[in-house]
Amino acid sequence: MKQALDWLLERSQPAVRYLTLTQVLGKAADDSEVQEAYSEMPRRGWASEILREQLPDFEGLRGYWHNYVLLNRPKYVTTLWKFLVLVDLGLTAQNPQVAKTCELVSERYLRSKANYHLCTTANVAQGLTRARYSEHDRVSRALEWLVEVQKEDGGWHCFESSKGTLDCWEPLSAFSALPRSRQSRKIKRSIERGAEFYLERRLFKEGPGKYTPWFRFHYPVHYYYDLLVGLDVLTSLGYGADTRIKDALEILHSKRRPDGTWSLDASNPDLPPDLPATEYNMSPPFEPFPAVPLSLEKVGRPSKMVTLRALRVLRRVGSSR
Repeated sequence: MKQALDWLLERSQPAVRYLTLTQVLGKAADDSEVQEAYSEMPRRGWASEILREQLPDFEGLRGYWHNYVLLNRPKYVTTLWKFLVLVDLGLTAQNPQVAKTCELVSERYLRSKANYHLCTTANVAQGLTRARYSEHDRVSRALEWLVEVQKEDGGWHCFESSKGTLDCWEPLSAFSALPRSRQSRKIKRSIERGAEFYLERRLFKEGPGKYTPWFRFHYPVHYYYDLLVGLDVLTSLGYGADTRIKDALEILHSKRRPDGTWSLDASNPDLPPDLPATEYNMSPPFEPFPAVPLSLEKVGRPSKMVTLRALRVLRRVGSSR
């Protein structure tokens, strides 16, 4: 455990250091080490590299990457995806470049219900909330809409379906970003129903057989699901003591390396080769822009982001084995 923590606390990646100090070791925001790590994030490491790639303002558009026309194509190197990674790394609208992107994605994706798409809307609402973006009205309307479109079985689905799927975890993640004081009665009830949907399925039991990508750990996750995603979301919502996550926790423990770290198993899009040609297909004519994986670390090697998220889960459930 100590060896893994020392690795996460290395100063070469101040974002990981910052998240480890606050989310694994429980240090307060005003702690001197926390403040130092946060101040270094725009200057060194992954967050700094992404910020440097942000393109100059163009005809009133600010805070974008790769192109100013499509903020989510090609996947996963355009604005939406890099914004979500920056927020994951702990940056907020306190950073001027992130603030510009908050304004851009809010206007583009949350202006009205006509702009809504379930997975994207939930991801944007989650990102803006974690970024502490001050425009709450649009985010609040989006969160209310997520409650409205919840399926009868308690789940959600990004595509046309009468039933929910474990693949659609983004609404629960958006709700988990809200402080409890901002969770309405309807949202709290939606969280209960959504959590039950996952717990009934033990976080990975859906369909006739084992869906192998769910048992591989990824980062960034974008809008894909895996077992660590499920554990992270459910424990962040306070379900770490529910016995129905036991099997998932056992799998998490089994994937831990002898040095106390976890590996990056795959990069997204991580799809089984026999998947039917659907909207998930990443090749023309279904996807006019081939996907470009956005990877911070090498597949098959120990991963700071996966290890951080795994330790965050174990801290919530009170396990240190």
